[in-house]
Amino acid sequence: MADLLNVAARNLVIGGRLVYIIPSMTDFDAKTDLPRHDCLKLVNVCYQPLQVELGRRVVTMEKVVEYDPLQKDKYLSSVWVNGQQSAEKCARIRERLMEAVKLKPGYEEKARYRKQKRVETREAKKRAKREAKGIISLNTNATGSD
Repeated sequence: MADLLNVAARNLVIGGRLVYIIPSMTDFDAKTDLPRHDCLKLVNVCYQPLQVELGRRVVTMEKVVEYDPLQKDKYLSSVWVNGQQSAEKCARIRERLMEAVKLKPGYEEKARYRKQKRVETREAKKRAKREAKGIISLNTNATGSD
């Protein structure tokens, strides 16, 4: 996220906007967990719930100050208001979601069923591919003998 904001701050014109989507869990606090940049002003944050534990935020930022390449390290070090704690909330979202899902009743049974379906689908695709190759070889043999 730090790189995205830094590239936007460097390349946007004053008044230019960056819009991005960031996944978030219910404990996400937009005031402290959203990344920031000194050259960009937060314009809007819109939350869309996707599941009980998970949602996403559409974030709009506007460039308000010219980028100073000499300040790059300062910009990058101040992206996260709560430092590493905020960065971890975004970086570990998949792990945290999986931990929450595993606590739900019936998770193990559903996981076994999905795994079985994936294996069956993979095998069906392999079988179809082998059959298609067999048909192609039969067709080339039949046309080659004319």
